[in-house]
Amino acid sequence: MSLVLDPAAQDLLFREARTANTFTDEPVTEEQVQAIYDLVKYGPTAFNQSPLRVVLVRSAEARERLVNCMAEGNQAKTATAPLVAILAADNEFHEELPELFPHFPQAKDAFFAERPVRERSATLNAALQAAYFIVGVRAAGLAAGPMNGMDHAAVQKEFLDDDHTPLMVVNIGKPGEDAWFPRSPRLAFDEVVTTV
Repeated sequence: MSLVLDPAAQDLLFREARTANTFTDEPVTEEQVQAIYDLVKYGPTAFNQSPLRVVLVRSAEARERLVNCMAEGNQAKTATAPLVAILAADNEFHEELPELFPHFPQAKDAFFAERPVRERSATLNAALQAAYFIVGVRAAGLAAGPMNGMDHAAVQKEFLDDDHTPLMVVNIGKPGEDAWFPRSPRLAFDEVVTTV
């Protein structure tokens, strides 16, 4: 194999990792979430923009509001996961660009002055960061259950503002009993990769 990463780490992050549907009641600590973020914040994005915003849903009242926004098939999973995170894109990310991209602080106005341009860029780059976040959850020895089955407008109204677009909800914790669906197939290398 030509991968440098240890095979056990490859399994942890990719081959054996699965979307969890049930969790134990073991809590996910603030320290674990901090460690996850401190790892995944280094994932690359365009112009080093960092549009991902994470809302940790910990209180019973907030959890109930979120469960009511979820598709029926996702409500029980969201209600019982030790921790739930709402991942969103900050459409005003450009305000931080002078700090995050200091060698070209004019990027803020040169490329992102118009809101539709910012929204497209925020969605793409926050989605990249969301993928890093999921891998970071796995690196912490936890399982992630990312879901898009929700009323996005309701989640935005309940937890965000007009400058933030919800991308997904991620249930986080130690996998519980019967946590996994059977592994779905993946495309083969020659179905995906072409050389020109």
